[in-house]
Amino acid sequence: MTASDHTETDKEGAEEQKCGFVAIVGRPNVGKSTLMNHLLGQKLSITSRKPQTTRHSITGILSEGAHQVVFVDTPGIHKPVNKAINQYMNRSALSSLKDVDLVLFLVDRTHWTEEDELVLGHLQNARCPVGLVINKVDQVSDRAQLLPHIDTLNKRRDFAEVFPISALRGLNLEPIREWLFRSIPAGPHHFPDDQITDRTLRFLAAESIREKLMRQLGEELPYAATVEIESWEQDEGVVHIHALILVERDGQKRIVIGSGGSRLKQIGTEARKDLERLLDERVMLNLWVRVKAGWSDDDRALRSLGYRD
Repeated sequence: MTASDHTETDKEGAEEQKCGFVAIVGRPNVGKSTLMNHLLGQKLSITSRKPQTTRHSITGILSEGAHQVVFVDTPGIHKPVNKAINQYMNRSALSSLKDVDLVLFLVDRTHWTEEDELVLGHLQNARCPVGLVINKVDQVSDRAQLLPHIDTLNKRRDFAEVFPISALRGLNLEPIREWLFRSIPAGPHHFPDDQITDRTLRFLAAESIREKLMRQLGEELPYAATVEIESWEQDEGVVHIHALILVERDGQKRIVIGSGGSRLKQIGTEARKDLERLLDERVMLNLWVRVKAGWSDDDRALRSLGYRD
């Protein structure tokens, strides 16, 4: 057998590459980021119990053999609000529906709201298959309610598949992966197989700090807080990160700092541990808090902070 024969055999025996983009959509706080993290097998999107934790569309890349699935984790689609940051989040989520190959539509058990209805309305024009994902089924006390709920939704839109799952517990996620691998189109991979996102480390660091901020402060802090990485330097195996937490009022600044700086220190400690796991290096993290009035309703300020369509 000649060398060219070997090459031809290898080509024939190789599995055809497939690659597709998948948008994960739903109203705020239904578990979109948790689902993507579990499908990827690692934490990429930040999570908290507060609605609208996700503000940016975040790309997560799952490569397995010949298959590459590029997830787009989107902000929760919510009722229109005049504030610039809310408009940005809705635009970001809805724009992800334009150029994807598949959509995963998440809902929370049998709870149906006006915002679920809003998302479903936008999906009526989707030109690709949509899978309905019913999350948190482990919390459904009466399972007999599920089937009628699914039947009702299927009458509203012809879903390609229906997946009852628990994203948090990683329950019944394999059928989703199998459907995605089966349904994405043939084509070369868009990203190297060892790449998990197209976002920068600076972006992931800022998001990690913001997650700790939201988790630490619970209901005390409004959504008018964001994080900006001011400097990033590496010196003898240590990454030095200086980050700025922006809030809109002096009272919010006092809440973030806490008595004697205790809260800010706790946020920094938890974020540093996450960053060291992310970077696999020692991290020196310095946090400051600054008041920037009205940043969340200022298009120019949003663009400068990385909120770009």
